[in-house]
Amino acid sequence: MDTLTMPVTLTDGAIKQLQRIRKEQDLSTDHGLRVGVKGGGCSGFTYILGFDVKEEKDDEFEINGMRVFMNKAHAIYLLGMEIDFLDGLNNRGFTFTNPNATDTCGCGTSFAA
Repeated sequence: MDTLTMPVTLTDGAIKQLQRIRKEQDLSTDHGLRVGVKGGGCSGFTYILGFDVKEEKDDEFEINGMRVFMNKAHAIYLLGMEIDFLDGLNNRGFTFTNPNATDTCGCGTSFAA
């Protein structure tokens, strides 16, 4: 059996928040977490993070009990990335720590590779 390396890490805080969102949206079991990139943002790429159904070009992973879908072509930009959720006074939301980013913007949601 082939073992696929998990391309991204989801912290406990991210998993907890994603499970809450999934429950609020009452999604069917065929939905998983889509992690990816798209062109745009102030640094060239922006992150995609949301629930979706699996598409033909996707790899599927299970990370801490969460089904994760990622377009195969996006892995080069995301390999080794950590997704966290901050819930503080000054910062609230998902954060992306990406070792592949050569530059990031101030908002933390776009990057250059």
